[in-house]
Amino acid sequence: MQKLKIIITGATGMVGEGVLNHCLKDDRIESILSISRRSCNVSHPKLTEILHSNFEDLSPIQDQLKGYDACFFCLGLSSVGVSADDYYRNTYTLTLHVANTLAEQNPEMVFCYVSGASTDSTEKGRIRWARVKGKTENDLMKLPFKAVYNFRPGGMESFKGAQNVPKLYKPVIWGIKLLAPKKLIHLSELAKAMISVSTGKYYGTNILEIANIKEAGND
Repeated sequence: MQKLKIIITGATGMVGEGVLNHCLKDDRIESILSISRRSCNVSHPKLTEILHSNFEDLSPIQDQLKGYDACFFCLGLSSVGVSADDYYRNTYTLTLHVANTLAEQNPEMVFCYVSGASTDSTEKGRIRWARVKGKTENDLMKLPFKAVYNFRPGGMESFKGAQNVPKLYKPVIWGIKLLAPKKLIHLSELAKAMISVSTGKYYGTNILEIANIKEAGND
């Protein structure tokens, strides 16, 4: 099996840090390019880092984005305390700009987008963030990639020693473990599921809910 060359965004956040941590150890990954606004402070032979402040203009670095098999898009923010305009720009506009640029440079790329449980594919529900995520998923699916997979995890547990897990998130994880363990995944499972679909395996859907992620991650 050909090893993957991947791009990861959001490696300085909780999700991206957890996905990166697994990918560095997974033999199916040949090399990783991390694109972020600040360094993830990880040194590894597989890892190359590009620090870039404006994700809505990738033209200065676009020539460095060629030759990759997959993108694991882990960049995102919570809607809590964020205005509707800022959330839309940072969730939909930014994501679609990055994705369009990558599709131009790598038409055979598999694009893996970290969305969220309860995302609204109809774009018509009453919950704002779910509508925006739904529109983002829907429009990503229209781009000329080899394939697009939208991942909808619920609670996410990171690895021991992770630096980017918000303090207030830790008691939430313990609560999910206690009350609804089936709604919790480990970020290594998410990473393994992304790698699995990027190697060409298909699980009957381009929208992976928690059960689909666990199935793909355990393959």
